[in-house]
Amino acid sequence: MLFVQAGDGYPFYARPRYPGGRPAVDDVVKMRARQRELGVPEALEWVHETTPDLLGVAREAGLEVLEAPLMVLDPDRLPRPHPHVRLLGTRTPEVEVVAQLAFSSPGTAKGEAGAAERDAALAVATTPMPGRHRYAVADVPGEGVLASGTAQRAGDVVEIVGIGTLPAARRRGLGGAVTAELARDALAHGAELVFLSAGSAEIARVYERVGFRRAGTACVAAPPG
Repeated sequence: MLFVQAGDGYPFYARPRYPGGRPAVDDVVKMRARQRELGVPEALEWVHETTPDLLGVAREAGLEVLEAPLMVLDPDRLPRPHPHVRLLGTRTPEVEVVAQLAFSSPGTAKGEAGAAERDAALAVATTPMPGRHRYAVADVPGEGVLASGTAQRAGDVVEIVGIGTLPAARRRGLGGAVTAELARDALAHGAELVFLSAGSAEIARVYERVGFRRAGTACVAAPPG
């Protein structure tokens, strides 16, 4: 099933029907052809536990698949609020720039990009599209915004996405603190389920420390490179 949005916004990925029949390589090949025809990314996502046969099929059809830990929140395990994390009702340039710098250097290891690179990018940043979600940043006195993240809501379910910390500011618990604040805010506004997908087992451990537990595997498929 391929979703195509009307108007502005991020393009959606395709996903298998659930429940549905057993997927075939030809199904994925036809899906990719239709995505190219429409000019949208060749992206396919699913939960491995609901459609386990699709993993091998997607790879045989030429896609690379990230197997990401799928995690849900145990509300009772949320830590106390961090003093330097604050919520935002709009997506600011800092949210965008910090996330871009963070994801340009994946993982949890410390790196070189820090406040100087953030400020240089902010000097030429354009105003981001108005956001319809909730945002949070770790804004440390004397250092500025060092981490950011987003919460996307659909009914009583909230997905936390885009958690990123400037590489030079990693290993200080800021990404986890931003995640926890977004989760706490989601619960305060009536969310029944809060979940996220971690990019690796190492990153999943960051989320485990702030109250999330693994519930499955999110498969994210795209062409090589």
